[in-house]
Amino acid sequence: MAESVESLKAFMTELGGRTNKRRTDLAAVLKALVKARTVVILAHVNPDADALGSALALGLALESSGREVVVSFSYPSEVPASLRALPGQHLIRPVELVPTTPDLVVSVDVGSVERLGALGSLFRTAGDSVCIDHHASNTGFGNHQLIDTGANATVCLIAEILNDLDQDLTKAIATNLYAGLATDTGGFRFAASQDHVLAAELLEHRIDPEEIIRPIMDSHPFGWLGMLSSVLGDAVLDRSAVGGAGLVAVTISLAAAEGMRQEELDSVIDIIRTADEAEVAAVIKETDPGRWQVSLRAKNFANVAAVAATLGGGGHPRAAGYGTSGQAHDVLSELTAALGGSAVRS
Repeated sequence: MAESVESLKAFMTELGGRTNKRRTDLAAVLKALVKARTVVILAHVNPDADALGSALALGLALESSGREVVVSFSYPSEVPASLRALPGQHLIRPVELVPTTPDLVVSVDVGSVERLGALGSLFRTAGDSVCIDHHASNTGFGNHQLIDTGANATVCLIAEILNDLDQDLTKAIATNLYAGLATDTGGFRFAASQDHVLAAELLEHRIDPEEIIRPIMDSHPFGWLGMLSSVLGDAVLDRSAVGGAGLVAVTISLAAAEGMRQEELDSVIDIIRTADEAEVAAVIKETDPGRWQVSLRAKNFANVAAVAATLGGGGHPRAAGYGTSGQAHDVLSELTAALGGSAVRS
């Protein structure tokens, strides 16, 4: 009993320390944002709705308070088609037009400087720097960090920041926040109670959820069906992986991906993860000859972030990824070895 009491006291002390640190971190980020007059906000390469939604929401808020704001990302050269309806596109600049010495550079939803591509150099040349993220694998770069792994989306942290800045939410800002929240929680399937509360608050600003989500999650060109037919026909199932809970995997070669947008390729993981026999789903996507990006998803208990970390990547316990090189079958073998078992064709 005494040990239990002491353990509880130790836990509460640790929790209080973590809470105090978060308050300190948040205060430092708020101070940096208030102080800056010129701000560059960066999303990761191949931005998703959480990354770009976070950047645009924060950018619109800072612009409304008189700041000079630029939003950018290194790759691709244009905004993904599925995200072009997000408000605030006028803030986005190509890499070559991004100021190199702003008062402040802010990264949102970015786990490491490497995920910023060519724009990572701004963390050396800007007057000050902030990193806002919710990935457990974040490397903690920048002068100030607000990294909260308990948040299910980076837009949740942006919403908190805007609230502390007494920033009134416009319909445009609410739209960007909702886009990131809905997509990073899998259409609210993995949402916590506070995520639903935030969604309700955003809906008060007369946003249209169906209009926001349709181009991001429910709209694909006809050629997408042919690509799916090709790659899903070669899916493999490893029933012994993950302690017998199973792994389902598909490989998308450069040839299969030809003509497809990033959005179409990213959607494959959500289809194969529906396989009942597999706790973990993996999409092994060729990005250059012999170079692969592996996306992982777990359903119930597998910590794919830990697996990804052993292979040079990271992410969330239920959604993670990493990059690697070699032949496709070697990449799959490496992954199945990390999870346990050997892949067999279904």
